[in-house]
Amino acid sequence: MAVPGIPAAPYALRFGSGRVCLDLLATAHPMERLGEVEVLRAWIAGSGLVPAGTSLAHAEAGWVAGFREVRGVVGVLVDAHLAGRPPRDGPLALLNALARPSPPAPSAVLAADGTLVPTLEDRPECAGLIGAVARDAVELLTDPVARAALRRCAGDNCPIVYVDTSRGRRRRWCSSEVCGNRERVARHRRRAAALTRA
Repeated sequence: MAVPGIPAAPYALRFGSGRVCLDLLATAHPMERLGEVEVLRAWIAGSGLVPAGTSLAHAEAGWVAGFREVRGVVGVLVDAHLAGRPPRDGPLALLNALARPSPPAPSAVLAADGTLVPTLEDRPECAGLIGAVARDAVELLTDPVARAALRRCAGDNCPIVYVDTSRGRRRRWCSSEVCGNRERVARHRRRAAALTRA
């Protein structure tokens, strides 16, 4: 899913993993995407960590390091799970520490059209937003059903991890439009090449 204000690929942000913490992991592939605070603001808004329209103008460059830190810890723990290894104490302790701050608390307000919409009474702070990502990772890694559905993309050189909620648990790619399409094109080229050689 593209985010308004962010250039198209290769910088496009993706939100299709099924979990906020895994969407954050995707910001490191195929290159570092969280290099600037503007991109981080777009990621926070696109991830749903804050209600639509929440101002993040107060976010500063220091936030990028904090989000990269939680991303690194989540990546180490998810990789350990996928490799069938127990988590190391250091990353686990850091994840638990990052999860302690309370995430921003939404309030319901009446919109002009008479519907209730979420809003934040206070501006979201970095520690609380990182806490929300870390809590999502704690919930994911401690839920046996969700943990069992973790998959790494089968696409060439794609390390993206997602939660497979497909029927029969047969999803192979992080995105059918990205890696799935690449695989279909490669398959077509292989068949075409085989026919030319025959």
